[in-house]
Amino acid sequence: MRAAVTATDGFEIVEVPDPTPGPGELVLRVAANGVCGSDLSTAPFLPPGTVMGHEFAGEVVAIGPADPGSGSGSDEAPGFRVGDHVASMPVRGCHRCRACLTGDIARCPAARTLGLGVLPGALAEFVVVGAAESVRVDGADPVDGALVEPLAVGLHAVQRAGIEPADRVLVLGAGPVGTAVLHWLSRGVAGEVVCSDPSPGRRAAALDVGASAAHTPESLTEQIRDGFDVVIECVGKPGMIAAALDAVRTHGRIVVAGVCLGDDRFMPVAGIVKETSMHFVSYYTKSEFRTAAAELDRGAVGSSTLVSEIVGLDAVNRVFTELSGPNDQRKVFISPTVG
Repeated sequence: MRAAVTATDGFEIVEVPDPTPGPGELVLRVAANGVCGSDLSTAPFLPPGTVMGHEFAGEVVAIGPADPGSGSGSDEAPGFRVGDHVASMPVRGCHRCRACLTGDIARCPAARTLGLGVLPGALAEFVVVGAAESVRVDGADPVDGALVEPLAVGLHAVQRAGIEPADRVLVLGAGPVGTAVLHWLSRGVAGEVVCSDPSPGRRAAALDVGASAAHTPESLTEQIRDGFDVVIECVGKPGMIAAALDAVRTHGRIVVAGVCLGDDRFMPVAGIVKETSMHFVSYYTKSEFRTAAAELDRGAVGSSTLVSEIVGLDAVNRVFTELSGPNDQRKVFISPTVG
């Protein structure tokens, strides 16, 4: 199969062996894989030959034997048939620990990630996934299934924020995570949902998915007034936690969903004076992943709103270069089926 693998300077397209499923595994023909901000941050640090890609969906083309520890009594991994369209969590658990049994698979002590240098990801024609970490998305376009993962990220951040009726909420950043957060906020009980982003295109995306207003970081100062009840940080760059502390009200709540891989500095006294609660979040639970899939199946959201471009594997280098700088893109999908 063809795969985009990390190289000394970007990516190269190579032929690698077709995968076969082991116990409890499925092989998917990849319909699409979304490029995430964390991909852009981690790609330079991964060893050459890594197959990245952790936001994906596809069609089941092969099913492995049942996991011996599942107790299913079946000869095949239960719950799926060849031809099913599914989305899969990009993390595999042990299926026995407390984290796995409660659906918090990313916190499994033996968790193995897909597309981040441990297990191969979905920037390829086929990918091996765990049946236990997969959900059907038969009610949505197969390509749209790649939105399940970022939608689950956004849902997890909103759940942790504990939005109360009439809360005034600020979302910092209208990239893929920010727009996912805004989607869920628009379907909840918040009284006002404001977004800040320097990109005109992304501010337009924020309004499309339900923001009450979208501002540049410079014009946001006028909107802070007495502060926001909740600030959700979705940028992941140095200085954004300090910006969240400036914008939150006394006794307000901050949720940090942006993945910052550099050192950051902020004044703790700002949070102390306001008695601010701050939560750092990552991933999602299996239940939240299912909820995101159901949202797609209902047609409540889709690629027409959240996706700005769908390209083939040969465009990986261009996409990573463009998304690493200032841009107006929403979500970009890479589909091995696109020529």
